[in-house]
This record gives sequence, C-alpha cells and structure tokens, in this order.
Amino acid sequence: MGTNQDYTELYSAILKLKSISDCEEFFSDLLTIKELNSMTQRVVAGKLLLSGETYEKIISKTDISSATLSRVSRCVKYGKGYKKFL
Repeated sequence: MGTNQDYTELYSAILKLKSISDCEEFFSDLLTIKELNSMTQRVVAGKLLLSGETYEKIISKTDISSATLSRVSRCVKYGKGYKKFL
C-alpha cells in the first residue's frame, strides 16, 4: 500500500489535469481498461443513488455487483466525496 506521500503525488498529478482530453490520456496510461470501467461504474452508481434510483435499477443500468454498490452506497451516505463532487 502507498504512503501518504505517495497518495499526495497521485492527487497532485490529478490536480494538474485541465481537460477531458488530459484525463483520457492520463487515466488510459495509469489504469487498465477494467480499472477505468470499475471507477466509471462507481461514479455512475453514485450519481444514480444521489438521484434516488433503486439498487435494482442501478445494477441493471451499470452491471455493478451488489457488494460494490453497497460500498458505494455507504460512501454516498457517510462520505464526503460523492456529495461534494457529483
């Protein structure tokens, strides 16, 4: 697992991204397509939860596992990021 300094390096790199194109280039280099799909799936699921969609509809729309959706749901309810940025 990374150290706090390692995380800071990652977050600092992300903060330098200025456009969708920058993000596409950076994340396609950084992540596998499966990792990128998983992150995307979680963001979409978070947005759907915030809009009031049911678990059943979210799973149908995103093909996310119920375990992952449960984790996203906890983060939406108790975390700061989803509510602040979605």
